[in-house]
Amino acid sequence: MEEGKAGGTWLGISTRGKLGALTNYLQPRQEPDARGRGELVSHFLTSDMDSLSYLKKVSTEGHLYNGFNLIAADLSTAKGDVVCYYGNRGEPEPIVLTPGEPALVSRQGRDCSYVGNTMCHLWPLHGQADLLPIGTYGLSNALLETPWKKLCFGKQLFTEAVERSESLPKDILVTQLLEVLNNEEAQLPDPAIEDQGQEYIQPILSKYAAVCVRSATYGTRTNTIILVDADGHVTFTERSMLDKDTSCWETNTYEFTLQKTGDPVFVCVQ
Repeated sequence: MEEGKAGGTWLGISTRGKLGALTNYLQPRQEPDARGRGELVSHFLTSDMDSLSYLKKVSTEGHLYNGFNLIAADLSTAKGDVVCYYGNRGEPEPIVLTPGEPALVSRQGRDCSYVGNTMCHLWPLHGQADLLPIGTYGLSNALLETPWKKLCFGKQLFTEAVERSESLPKDILVTQLLEVLNNEEAQLPDPAIEDQGQEYIQPILSKYAAVCVRSATYGTRTNTIILVDADGHVTFTERSMLDKDTSCWETNTYEFTLQKTGDPVFVCVQ
């Protein structure tokens, strides 16, 4: 609904295995003089800081931005993957997602707190608070795992698509995941979205409450699927709307292998 004011990107991955993903946090009133959030991902991709250190730095400056959620990851076939999360409307410290431990995340008084919606097949969270199911997590325009109905519905569709495609070629998986991201079934009523968005969200609530948002002035314009296999081969597929025409889309795929050293190469979306 507004032009980006500082450049950057909302999602990117480098050949060094640095991955960043950002979603805005739904809030009724925006601060017009806040920093542009697109820099948060691009700065991580071009930095030499590890994911946790970077998010700790970002957390000290979180008050300078409007609401956001940020995923930062260091992917490595040799050392293992490290995936971290920070939301500037949640806990003050970032959390690390590590394999094989109980899934814990703060709720901040909510019943439980989703790419813009992102669906990820990740590892359990290591933190302090309530127990979460292990395996698949969702991030929308609220804190990680906020149980918006469209988030829960999207996670169900995502899991079913992955399970159906386990023994099929990856292009089939990509196609089925794109179908998930383009589901326009409104999941209403949803008091959690209404409470967070207040009067701001009411005019578009019937569209906003779907995984894929389609309205006259606001909605999903890009779908991105990133697959990384055990050998570090990355498949980055992106479907983008052309000229604000919901009937006209272009799909591009980029492939590369994660490198241990060398200059970074980026695949980013602005």
